[in-house]
Amino acid sequence: MKKYASLLLFALLLNGCDDGDLTVDTIDFSNESIKAQTCDPLTNKLIYKLKPQESLLLQLPDNKIINDPSVYSYDIDNSLYRVVYRAYDGTVATANICGTIPPKTPNITEEWLGTAGKIEITTTQNTDLTATDGSTKIIGYNHTIVFRNITFAKPAGDQVEAEYVFGDFATTYTSPNTAFTNPVQQCTNTSKQVYNFNASSALTIDNIDPALIVNEITTTPRTGLINANGTTNKVLLRTYINGTLTQSYFCNTTIPSSPSVSETWIAQDGLAGESGIIEVTTTNVNKVFTHTIVLKSVTLQKDHSTFRLPTNYVLGNLEVVVP
Repeated sequence: MKKYASLLLFALLLNGCDDGDLTVDTIDFSNESIKAQTCDPLTNKLIYKLKPQESLLLQLPDNKIINDPSVYSYDIDNSLYRVVYRAYDGTVATANICGTIPPKTPNITEEWLGTAGKIEITTTQNTDLTATDGSTKIIGYNHTIVFRNITFAKPAGDQVEAEYVFGDFATTYTSPNTAFTNPVQQCTNTSKQVYNFNASSALTIDNIDPALIVNEITTTPRTGLINANGTTNKVLLRTYINGTLTQSYFCNTTIPSSPSVSETWIAQDGLAGESGIIEVTTTNVNKVFTHTIVLKSVTLQKDHSTFRLPTNYVLGNLEVVVP
């Protein structure tokens, strides 16, 4: 009896000396409460998920998380496109992943390296539809990340997963500022470009149909259709960085280098009586003709991203003084 009691006591002591190491057979980060995170700022393009003693890391080169709805696919190579799973002997935190000098503990007890397969990222646009004026606003993008036919090199030997869902990763986006308080201007050169602007963005009508801007009082508005790829009535919204937009930027033979264009949005083609309509109403007071330019039901597009201006968007007033 004493012999059996001693064996039982020895087994209990062994259990009590557990060093906290985590033995892993499968990777499971599917719980919706486990959110994908990134180091701030996103300098090393590292996206990660954490459990108490586990991490799943995805590292990409610059500009591979793309804010535009589409499906993007990259080959896992354990160099530029890396997938790494780690288990630890204690609780892991963001500091262990993103710290300039990572803490000494917890220690990594097991590591799986992705050596083959594909990283598939399906990106969708998050749109705010709450405005009452018919406009929409892009507030961010959702990136659903899946590993296809991924091979993990692990201590016990290679393991292949036909489909492993990493999960969703969200990015934020600031929509262009389309509020303009300046009067509309028109270039006197051959482009006859009509424009309005603020410090960071400008909306232009390139080669506006001359039949729309006529110094005659209107009884009914003149209308024309936006033509995205034509020679007249091309509407563009541009945003700018590295400087402040001023009047001197416009109507130059050579486009100034500062500020520089960040994004270009192109208005979709108009459809008679429905969308993409340029409407001009003209009045005359003391030989000053005022042309009020309204864009009706306009959708702006950049690659696969779109948003709508207010249904009746007033670009502003173009004033023409007649001698």
